Amino acid sequence: MDFDFDFAVILFVLVLFTSVFWILDKFVFKGAGHGAIEYTGSFFPILLIVFFLRSFLFEPFQIPSGSMIPTLEVGDFIVVNKFSYGVRLPIIGTKIIPTGDPERGDVIVFIPPHDERYFIKRLVGMPGDHIQVIQNQVYVNDLPLDQNFVARLGANAYGYIDLIEETDGDVVHEIQVKVPATRLGVDFETVVQDGHYFMMGDNRDNSLDSREWGSVPESNIVGKAVAVWMHWEPWSIPSFGTAGSIK
Repeated sequence: MDFDFDFAVILFVLVLFTSVFWILDKFVFKGAGHGAIEYTGSFFPILLIVFFLRSFLFEPFQIPSGSMIPTLEVGDFIVVNKFSYGVRLPIIGTKIIPTGDPERGDVIVFIPPHDERYFIKRLVGMPGDHIQVIQNQVYVNDLPLDQNFVARLGANAYGYIDLIEETDGDVVHEIQVKVPATRLGVDFETVVQDGHYFMMGDNRDNSLDSREWGSVPESNIVGKAVAVWMHWEPWSIPSFGTAGSIK
C-alpha cells in the first residue's frame, strides 16, 4: 500500500557528505593518500550516479501490501519511471520539465493527500470526471467500465472472491472483488477536482484509496510503475518468474 521515502533524504545527505571528502582528496590533498579521506571520498561518484538515476530516471520499490492484487503481489519489486509525467526536483518534487500526462489505467506511485509516504494505485478518474462505484462496478461519467468475469477464486463466511477483467481507457487488466461488495464498493460517488486524479487499488475490497481519502494532486505524483523485476518475500528465495511489464 505504501512506501517509506526517507531513503531519498538519506541518500542526498550521503552524497553531500562524501562530496566534501572527495573535494578534499582531489583539490586540497591532491590524492596524497590520506586514507580515511580518500576512502570516504571514493564513494561520492557512485552515490552521485545512484542519486541521479533514482531521482530523475528510474527508482525501485517493493510492494508491502495486497491492495494491488492480482496485478502486484506482496513482495514484488517494481521499477518506477520517474520521467513519465515530468522531470521533478529531488526531495521537494517540484516539476521543472513536463514530459507527459497521466492516463486512465496507469499504475502510479504517488504521495496521498493524508500521508507523507509513497502509495501505489491505478488511475481511474481524470480531472473533472464524475466517478461512481456501485456494487464494485465503476462508472466514469455515467458510463460503466467494461468488466468480464474470469473466475471464482474462493469463498469465505462473508461471500465469494471473484477475478474480473476490467478495461480502463486502453488498458485491460484484472481486478479482485468480493461478492457481495464491502463498504468501499457498495455505493460511492464523487467528482474529481481540477488538477487531481482519482486512484483505486485493483484489490477493490481491500484497498484504502481515493474513495477513502480523496483525489491526488498532480504535484504529488512520483512516477509510472512500468515493470516487475523480482519477487522476494522474507525467508524465501528470490524469484524472477513473474518479471515483466505491468498492465
